[in-house]
Amino acid sequence: MVTSVSVAGRADLTDAQWARLEPWLPRGVKAGRPPKWTKRQLIDGIRWRTRTGTPWRDVPVRYGQWQTVYGLFRRWQRGGRWALILKMLQAFADAVGAIIWQIGVDSTIMRAHQHAAGARRDGDGQKHPPGGGEVEPADHALGRSRGGWTTKLHLACEQGMRPLALLLTGGQAGDSPHFTAVLTSIRVPRLGLGRARVRPDRVLADKAYSSRANRAYLRQRGIKATIAIPGDQATHRRNRGKAGGRPPAFDPEAYRNRNAIERGINQLKQNRAVATRYDKLAVRYLATIHIAAINQWLRCPDL
Repeated sequence: MVTSVSVAGRADLTDAQWARLEPWLPRGVKAGRPPKWTKRQLIDGIRWRTRTGTPWRDVPVRYGQWQTVYGLFRRWQRGGRWALILKMLQAFADAVGAIIWQIGVDSTIMRAHQHAAGARRDGDGQKHPPGGGEVEPADHALGRSRGGWTTKLHLACEQGMRPLALLLTGGQAGDSPHFTAVLTSIRVPRLGLGRARVRPDRVLADKAYSSRANRAYLRQRGIKATIAIPGDQATHRRNRGKAGGRPPAFDPEAYRNRNAIERGINQLKQNRAVATRYDKLAVRYLATIHIAAINQWLRCPDL
């Protein structure tokens, strides 16, 4: 029997969502008195902060002491737990046929708040170092652009608008050079026997990703591509005549489905701690995005 939280916020976990999430959580092994705050309350506090973007100190007391809420967030980030929960939700969705393997690839830029600045060049020199298996980039995934300090999120979404792969860089980074890195990050485990699925059926992308290297990579892996062709590339090909070769195949009807990743990005950025970066370390900010992505998967009607 699932126990409901006595005082619930408007966007807290429902009993059905908690029942889906609980099996993937680590089990406590400490003996003695039970903790004052339940795991469900603390997770709801973390989700509340992700949604509102407030400082950790302002997390409502009904979710627990803010130090305890933040401590759980940081501990699970260092242990790779948020990324693992996201993977397991993807695996369950794939097992019930809830993933449509027509993938959109795109990027979006987030402004960095002044609180995101000031991290030490050596991440391990932080008061609370990155830890875990993820490597903190030297630039902390912060870059200069016209709007100031920004971070860019490169991602792949399936047709249900839910992310399958997430990658952070500085805001000034180009899109096309990270195309293959995003696709190679797709890895959905099997709940039973068998290898993890890593290859989509089709990839949809805008003209920023139309390069020979990207198309060759997709051909080599046997993945169908629907990528818009920039006007200058089409002009150069026509000017070369027969030497320009055939233009790449482009299906305008299939390309219309690229709206799924645009909508998926919009859903992620409805979380204020994602739309504006407040975390100093890139690995902490990526964990925040993982939590927002977990929320998207928990809202999947088939889970």
